[in-house]
Amino acid sequence: MMDRNKLGLSVKNSIMMEDLKFKFLGLINKQNQPKIPSMGLNPELLNPIDPYRHDFQDEVKSEASHSTEGEPVPDQEILESIESSYYETDGTFDACRHELLKLPEKLNCKDIERYYKTLKQQQQVVSTKVLQLILQKQSACNDEFQEILELLKQLQDVLDICRKGRFDLNLAKKQFTTASLGILSNYRKRQTVQQLLTNLKTIKTLQRTEDRLQELLKEENYPGAISLLLECQSAAQTYKHFLCVAALHGKLQDTLEQTEETLEHTLSRICLQFDNKTYSSVQEAYKLLGKTQTAIDNLHMHFTAAILNTAFATVHSYSGGDIKRQYKQICQSIPRDSQINCLIDLSKSLWRIVCSYNQVLVWHNSNPPDPPDHSSNLEETFSNQYIKQKLENGMTKVWHDVEIKICTFLTAADLTSLKFEQFVQVLGIINRLMEIGEELCDSKTENLQRTMKNQCSLYFSHYHASRLDELRIFLEHDGWELCPVKSTFVATQLQEFKSLRPALINCRSPDGSSDHDNSVSGWIQRYLETDISPFDVGMDETMDEDILATKNLDISSADYSEVSSEEEAEVIEDNSRRRRRKKGISGPMVTNTTLSVLRVCGRYLQMSRLLRSIAVTVTQSMIQFFELYFYAIHNFFTSDLQITSDSLYSPLLKLTLARIRENLIANEAEEEDGEAKGKRALKVHQPMLSTTVDLSNGKRLFGLAERIVAVESIVFLGAQYESLRSYLERLIREKEDRGFLNQFYSQTIASAIDLRKPVYMAVVSRAFDVAGVLAGMARVNWEVRDVMSQHSGYVDKIQEEVLEMKRRLEEVGNLLPITRDIENAIWENVGHLITHTLVEGLSNAKKCSVAGRGVMQLDFTQLKSKFETITSVSPMPHREYVQTYIKAYYLAENTLEEWVKEHKEYSVKHLIGLVSCVCQNNKKSRQRLISIVEEQRPNR
Repeated sequence: MMDRNKLGLSVKNSIMMEDLKFKFLGLINKQNQPKIPSMGLNPELLNPIDPYRHDFQDEVKSEASHSTEGEPVPDQEILESIESSYYETDGTFDACRHELLKLPEKLNCKDIERYYKTLKQQQQVVSTKVLQLILQKQSACNDEFQEILELLKQLQDVLDICRKGRFDLNLAKKQFTTASLGILSNYRKRQTVQQLLTNLKTIKTLQRTEDRLQELLKEENYPGAISLLLECQSAAQTYKHFLCVAALHGKLQDTLEQTEETLEHTLSRICLQFDNKTYSSVQEAYKLLGKTQTAIDNLHMHFTAAILNTAFATVHSYSGGDIKRQYKQICQSIPRDSQINCLIDLSKSLWRIVCSYNQVLVWHNSNPPDPPDHSSNLEETFSNQYIKQKLENGMTKVWHDVEIKICTFLTAADLTSLKFEQFVQVLGIINRLMEIGEELCDSKTENLQRTMKNQCSLYFSHYHASRLDELRIFLEHDGWELCPVKSTFVATQLQEFKSLRPALINCRSPDGSSDHDNSVSGWIQRYLETDISPFDVGMDETMDEDILATKNLDISSADYSEVSSEEEAEVIEDNSRRRRRKKGISGPMVTNTTLSVLRVCGRYLQMSRLLRSIAVTVTQSMIQFFELYFYAIHNFFTSDLQITSDSLYSPLLKLTLARIRENLIANEAEEEDGEAKGKRALKVHQPMLSTTVDLSNGKRLFGLAERIVAVESIVFLGAQYESLRSYLERLIREKEDRGFLNQFYSQTIASAIDLRKPVYMAVVSRAFDVAGVLAGMARVNWEVRDVMSQHSGYVDKIQEEVLEMKRRLEEVGNLLPITRDIENAIWENVGHLITHTLVEGLSNAKKCSVAGRGVMQLDFTQLKSKFETITSVSPMPHREYVQTYIKAYYLAENTLEEWVKEHKEYSVKHLIGLVSCVCQNNKKSRQRLISIVEEQRPNR
């Protein structure tokens, strides 16, 4: 039995010695192992190789000699040029992928070959360096191994000593029992004391944890603090049987709660100023606590509170007073001159919160949660889905809170007293807010649109009434003088149309899709990526106008006292040439009132562009401006019209004037009717012509210059409205709401050019001696037997009147440019007056012979020829009216009845005179035809 024990002890000692031997060898290998870059070394370098093998050294030298080109580069520089990524030891580095990612998009074979040679050279140098290190350490390794062998020998001796000692102890145990028990008892006490010392050290470490925790929290290293706390709690749970540790456990729990409060406070700061590093730390800390869902819930709660507190603080900074008041009450107490600045600051503050939430979404998209393992698949999947859904719906909730705060501010504020530019600025701010809501969370911002629409209605009703009354005042004080604008002037050159130019261009192009800026998402993204707010950028749409024509110096107004008679004659002749050239100028005729109307229209369109929901109201108001201008010009410059012929008014012009008078002009009956007060607010008093405009002065051709400027200005204004038609139709998206717009363009705009006839006829009828012509025709004998070759005297009278009209028209042309269209319109009125005067004079003839009919034909032929020669208008306007009437004298009695019934353009007096002459020898037929004419009187 004794021998067996000795044999087992010997085997055990041998095993221990062998184990110790291998541990020492492993330690030596680990210490001497060099760091080799993981760049694909030859596996033979990592295996034991005879470093003195000649073929191996020759191979390395050969590869090194071919690795460089040109001048040799020191190995140390090559080693330093190797990227640090190749020295990574975590095992995730992929050298092939690393080098492929560095390649440019456009590959170059020479560059790739040169770069390959560089890598090959680096590999050879590293291989040589590794081999050198191995050779350098070989002798040291041998020496160390010899020491290990010596150590093994010493250990063998120790083992023998231990065996002998154990043998002696065993002998002592049997021989000395009492002493052995005492030794064992003391050893047990020693073990107990050592365990106690270990526990005391652990407790001391736990007590010092509080300071370290505060340091980690101060550094915002929340994951480290949470990890340390959890580790301490676990240790405290192990040693909870100690009273001091039990108290420490409660303190650690309080510290954990304090840490969670710090996390909550940090989350609240994230709402106002997002920091990627801080937010990552907070999320990692909540993940360690297992409260990721709670973190998301608390985050949304803090965003809601941040919106509430920020809005309250921003508005209160402008209103002051008691902080216990409600948000709406504070909004109502903001001074009017601070409302816009307050709205801008409020929008900026809320934008920072929205921007922070967007950065939170970006962070979560860039850091998706790890896929759950099989053990907790269901729970983690549910948590990830909950967080994702909460974040996606969170932007809508955040924007809804922002929208409510803005709507409350707008509802409480009184915007009706703002200037138009200020109100447009408010609209611009709200429009940007709506674009942000639509882009970030696809929100229709219905509350904001509804609130702003109500504010616009209140502001616009007051503003439009003032502008209508202002236009009436402008019309009553306008001297109808020509405003010298450039020949290329159009409405969009005014500064009020600056912001509308891109939208108008898009509408005019065939494929113009919308006046909405298609790059909305682009500018929002730019602001999200910077610290600049969309409301930091100025919204001033003003620009320098360049619409006035360059005025030539009028030398005629110079002081001639300092020039000689020859120089004076040259100056007068030069002015005369300039006045003659002025007649050929082709440019728009506008007045200051015309420009005022266009400016107001530009402002109205700015409002409709920023808030489409009021587009219908704005367009209707623009139409009222044009209609008031249209009606005023007709009322001013046809009041002295001495001809009541309905042929001067086209059916469209009659309908338009009647509709404007009914819908826009207030009459005395409505002023006395109290029930019509609501309707009267949309109407204006009929404007009166300025007393400075003289329409009775024959020397100035009865104000023809003022009439031309007025009529042509409304024609030009109509053309500008026509250029806006596609844009207005785009604003009013619903086709059923465009009925009034189509009526305006098809009736009012189309009939603007028809104003030329009645307005210019008021001048022609007064400048033309109709009574003298009729008196001359009354002296003509229409019962002659032979046709004379000489025309009648009244033809010369009419020719003189036409020549006089041409001369005076040229005088007016020296004052303002008269286009060919204006001349044709005036001569068309002259032709109309002459032809109707001729028919009137012919109808006064009691009797007429066949030769007399020839005289009528001869006179009109001569008159028509001279008219066309003088006026350069061919053929003569309304010549058919006279020719048809003269030809009726040649009709037989049986066909005259048909002619009378068909030609309703002639008056009863004209037809009776015709019938009397044709049937002068047949009383019965004459009476029958006259009775037919009398029966048709209501239709004529």
